[in-house]
Amino acid sequence: MQYTAKEIARMVKGTVEGDENTRAWKPSVIEEADEGSITFLDNPKYTHYLYERQPSIVIVRNDFHPEHPVSAALVHVDQPRLAVVKLLHAFNQRTKPPKGRSWRSSVGHGSKLGKGIYMGPYAVVGRHCHIGNDVKIYPNASIGDNVTIGDGTIVYAGAKVYEGVEIGRNCILHAGCVVGSDGFGFAPDQEGNWIKVDQIGNVVIEDNVEIGANTCIDRAAMKSTVIHEGVKIDNLCQIAHNVVVGRRTALASQVGIAGSSKVGERCVIAGQAGIVGHISVGDRVTIGAQSGVTHSVGSDLQIFGSPAMEATKRRKVEVLVRNIEQLARRIEKLEKQ
Repeated sequence: MQYTAKEIARMVKGTVEGDENTRAWKPSVIEEADEGSITFLDNPKYTHYLYERQPSIVIVRNDFHPEHPVSAALVHVDQPRLAVVKLLHAFNQRTKPPKGRSWRSSVGHGSKLGKGIYMGPYAVVGRHCHIGNDVKIYPNASIGDNVTIGDGTIVYAGAKVYEGVEIGRNCILHAGCVVGSDGFGFAPDQEGNWIKVDQIGNVVIEDNVEIGANTCIDRAAMKSTVIHEGVKIDNLCQIAHNVVVGRRTALASQVGIAGSSKVGERCVIAGQAGIVGHISVGDRVTIGAQSGVTHSVGSDLQIFGSPAMEATKRRKVEVLVRNIEQLARRIEKLEKQ
């Protein structure tokens, strides 16, 4: 599929500088762009590629002015990255979504399937499930008994959804993720043996949630583990039983949240951060990579480090740690004096 610069500008609500009839047919990163490529420029350190490569169409900021002549048509927008999101979505629609049920798939007794369903080979839906319209269940995905899945949700190959899980509309469950596995619940007896505590709750996933590959979300012991609307979870994350994650929060890869903790709305949790159990994190909190959150924190904060502290305090601590050898020598000298 080809687009002209004029069509791109209309799609992303931008304006064209140069030939509006210039055509492009392949999205590219700017450092690899060539004839026929449509790309974007948002970071100034990549500007030289605009002159060195030969892309056909480049999405740039409204205030960008080339320092040298360029052959590309420039599409000016407020936010190039958001414009690229729309562009990639348009290109992605070229492939028709799969529909229909493979004869190798399986649907249990009492389950109801909506219209426009796709079920790949060896996809399994258990008993008494309710699967909405336009749901796609790819090969080898497994849906347990009494599961509800809303319209437009995609369950990719090899994903596992345990019994009783509730999933909203337009969610994406990537390959290998597990939703509804048992929470890590054990109690020691008098002899020190670990006795399993049955996990009889479920997981509730609201609308527009994306769950990355090989991420695990545990079912609650008695109530629900809840992932609220618009949450985005990267690959290889662990969300324990009874956790609540607030609306539109984003979790990067290898984040772990221990049992019964609550994370607020619109938080950003960077890679390998860990949150201990039974604490709360307020709204709009940013947690830095590899941080260890050991106590409850309020809203509108930036925290990092292990143990995690408010950013200004943590930076002061880091300065002291870097200078600790010098400070020790000064103290020793003063003591001798």
